[in-house]
Parts: sequence; structure tokens; C-alpha cells
Amino acid sequence: MSQHLYIKDLLVIPGDELTWRFSRNSGPGGQSVNKTDSYVELIFDFNASKTLTSVQKQRIQDYCGNRLVKGCLRVCARDKRTQYRNRKSAYERMANLLGAALKMPSPSRRMTRPTYGSVKRRLLKKQQRSLVKKFRKSSSDLDEF
Repeated sequence: MSQHLYIKDLLVIPGDELTWRFSRNSGPGGQSVNKTDSYVELIFDFNASKTLTSVQKQRIQDYCGNRLVKGCLRVCARDKRTQYRNRKSAYERMANLLGAALKMPSPSRRMTRPTYGSVKRRLLKKQQRSLVKKFRKSSSDLDEF
């Protein structure tokens, strides 16, 4: 499956930059569980990639820091019974992960002043709360005011 990896219309990673590894899976599979290599690992060495810019590589490094193994991004799939379906699953997970890592950050919020109405409502609620607490006190405490 040396097809290209398409990431949300932003980027295309050539298939020769992706590495596949297969091994036996301990999960579901029936009688053929010990005969087929259905466990799939998709490995992408993004530091050696020629299609990514240095900014994109840094974003992947920051976003996927805990998923990196020896500087490579690794996605595993073993929940399906066949190798083909696990390959498709790993392929989709890698595309989603890289798409999330390369997404542009949202602009930071500009600080604004509170509106006149919100300030008025806040002060009114404070006054009401103050009155509630004032009337809870005993009559001997009220003489002090």
C-alpha cells in the first residue's frame, strides 16, 4: 500500500516516506489468529521528510510529542480481524493526527471591556446577595449597623 497520504487538502505525503511493519496480533481472528500478521504499524519519519517545512515539522513535534518513538511518528492498528482493514485504519489515523497537528492555531482572543449592562447586573446581584446575608443575621447583630 504505497499510496500517498492525503491530509485534509493541505498536504500530500508520498508513499515512499511511510514505513509499514506487520506482526501477529493477539486480538480477534478465530482460527487464523496465529497464522496471519494482522497487527499493523505505520511509521512516518517526519524529520527526514522532504515535503514538510521546518515550521510544519516543529508543529508535529509539539503536538505529537508523546507519540514519537526515536523521532518518528508511529500509529498502530490491531482492532480489526484482517491486515487490510488494519492498514486502512492506521492510514486514516495517521492522516487525522497529522491534520490536527498541522492545523493553523486559532487567533487569540482580544481583551474587551465589560458592557455597561453586564456591570450593572453584576452590581445589582451583589447588592441583593448582601441584603440576603444582612437579613439572616440575628436582631442583636443588626443594631450594630
